[in-house]
Amino acid sequence: MSTTIIHENRDYWTQRASGYSKVNREELATNQRRLWLAVLNERIAQRFPGRSPRAIRVLEIGTGPGFFAILLAGAGYRVTAIDLTPSMLAEAHRNAGALADSIDFMEMNAQSLDFGDHCFDVVVSRNVTWNLPEPQRAYREWTRVLKPGGLLLNFDANWYRYLFDDEAREAYERDRSNSARAGVDDLNVGDNFDRMEDIARRVPLSRVNRPQWDVEVLTALGLAVETDHRVWERVWSSQEKLNLASTPMFMVCGYKRAGALDRALSG
Repeated sequence: MSTTIIHENRDYWTQRASGYSKVNREELATNQRRLWLAVLNERIAQRFPGRSPRAIRVLEIGTGPGFFAILLAGAGYRVTAIDLTPSMLAEAHRNAGALADSIDFMEMNAQSLDFGDHCFDVVVSRNVTWNLPEPQRAYREWTRVLKPGGLLLNFDANWYRYLFDDEAREAYERDRSNSARAGVDDLNVGDNFDRMEDIARRVPLSRVNRPQWDVEVLTALGLAVETDHRVWERVWSSQEKLNLASTPMFMVCGYKRAGALDRALSG
């Protein structure tokens, strides 16, 4: 089933690449660019006080049209950005403009990384883990490529929980009604959304409690973990806050203890 879902994901996001890229370009052109970079810089600086961005290697997992990669490269970090979908990487390369040559864009599966152990200081991801068929395997890989002392930042939400929970369904439908009454574009409607719902029914994280699940998995991998359940208040646009009120974004921060047993390698 894992291979099937990977192929379906690639096909789905291939078809959505252009539209999703437009959303990312709007983020880059608005205040969200500054807000997101502030959150990323803040966490990285806390972990690596006094180190310049040029001395920090960052891996973005599931770059899509390149939003995080572009922010971080523009701030001076050494960025590698991977995605499963070639059309997304093409969009990311175009969106990066003059920064494209400073970002190493690579086609790669988030669950099976083609990097050696302990390569990166920081691993970042946004809205990726929820639709992976083997998210625990992905976290093990992300931990493996982190250097001891490294930082993992994952931004995600309980997307599609409404498929399995009646209260979540009611809240989701309120979001749709509120968006319609406000006359704003609804980010949860559009072509082929039924296909993603079909995939969401078959991946494991649609039906579990997060970020508690993430904390347990990363702790078992040897990371010190903390969460921020209110990061969405800092980085989301007013449209996102209206559209997605029932599914607030959280941030998971994992710190790979220097000198600790690398449980990822024995997993």
